Amino acid sequence: MSLAPKLTALGLALAVAVSASAQSPDWSQAQQVSVELSNFKFTPATLTLKHGTPYRLHLSNTSSGGHNFAAKEFFAASTVMPADAAKLKGGAIDLKAGESADIHVAPLQAGTYKLHCTHFMHSSFGMTGTIVVQ
Repeated sequence: MSLAPKLTALGLALAVAVSASAQSPDWSQAQQVSVELSNFKFTPATLTLKHGTPYRLHLSNTSSGGHNFAAKEFFAASTVMPADAAKLKGGAIDLKAGESADIHVAPLQAGTYKLHCTHFMHSSFGMTGTIVVQ
């Protein structure tokens, strides 16, 4: 057997191994990132994450009204823990006043993603942010 088929087989095996690890993050190693949703702002307004790293986004609505954490493109470019996927509706998670929720996510693609609240006029009042994946 020549060297080329061996290298091709090795490359294929490595690609499968990398793909499998990217699809199955070790959620027990998730780093917590806390985000507060309050009257027309996210704190922090910019999240900086590393691709391939699992995170537990701890979202807390500290206001007296409802808000959501909408980042459709970010969630589409990430792996979400299957148990948390049902919390997302159209790339957003809604939180009632005083409610908190955790979303386990592992970003797969570097980039800059928009974050906003889709409730009526909330983005216009400044409830926007950015998720930077390095």
